[in-house]
Amino acid sequence: MKKPGKAISLILASALLMAGCGGKETSNGSAEKQYKIGLTQFAEHPSLDAATDGFKKALEEKGFKEGENVTFDFQNAQADMNNTATIANNFIGDKVDLIFANATPSAVAALNATKNIPIIFTSVTDPVGAGLVEAFDKPGDNITGTTDNHPDATKKTIDFMTNEIGAKKIGVIYNAGEQNSEVQLKEVKKLAEANGASVVEASISTSAEVKQAAESLVGRVDGIYIPTDNTVVSALESVISVANDKKIPLFVGELDSMKRGAVAASGFSYFDIGYQSGLMAAQILAGDKKASEIPVELPKSLTLTINKKAAEAQGVVVKEEWGDNAEFYEE
Repeated sequence: MKKPGKAISLILASALLMAGCGGKETSNGSAEKQYKIGLTQFAEHPSLDAATDGFKKALEEKGFKEGENVTFDFQNAQADMNNTATIANNFIGDKVDLIFANATPSAVAALNATKNIPIIFTSVTDPVGAGLVEAFDKPGDNITGTTDNHPDATKKTIDFMTNEIGAKKIGVIYNAGEQNSEVQLKEVKKLAEANGASVVEASISTSAEVKQAAESLVGRVDGIYIPTDNTVVSALESVISVANDKKIPLFVGELDSMKRGAVAASGFSYFDIGYQSGLMAAQILAGDKKASEIPVELPKSLTLTINKKAAEAQGVVVKEEWGDNAEFYEE
């Protein structure tokens, strides 16, 4: 007969062993693996928020559910480059299983912090130029994701501005500190020149400077174009206010900003590219693939959408024939 003390010791040891597994007990008595995912988002605005929601949704549909077998640690850098590095390093210290990096600065900071933990990015305009991957079909050892730069998106918008609105001088507000914005600025200049137009730049470094930048363009441009610049988009309402007051047609680089009050955008759903990234993460967490085996993906759809209410507010007469090649957005 065993002594009671020894039996109790065995029970305690078994309990400690189960606790050390770090998993919940399933209905058949086995321990389910628990995952911790670090979500680093450069700024708070509808597009990036939608991408994060899409990422979570895809994981949930693949069996990685928050509160059951996944814990998300969401960190917002508040458009501060220094914060991105701090967030990434904290994730490393917490030994997360995977990092979701939403926007270029967050992705760059994550890759600078680790070459071991898998990183899935989204909302990145130029992953090659940013040094994240060698090529779309040659992702890094621990990094891949989705880009928000469809090759035809900017061209469709600039063509519309010059050919349908008659813009000859296009104002561009951007943060020179965002590599993705510099890439887009060069593209806009090239496209504008090809259409006989020119670009007037208004560079900012913080969201507090956005309204002043918009006001500096009054009387100097026929239209304003905002690229997928996180700093500017986070303060987009200040640009919309100036555009409405001074009757300057405002165009943007993505659909979520168009809905907030811009005339048009040629874009796609950020929820969708976040969802695409979530599917990639699910493959990695399940052990089916490594990041290096998953090519970087483009947005899967592209639509030119015109906001009738914003057009009216900014002095643009909407032509019904535009509907032959575009969709109309009406609240």
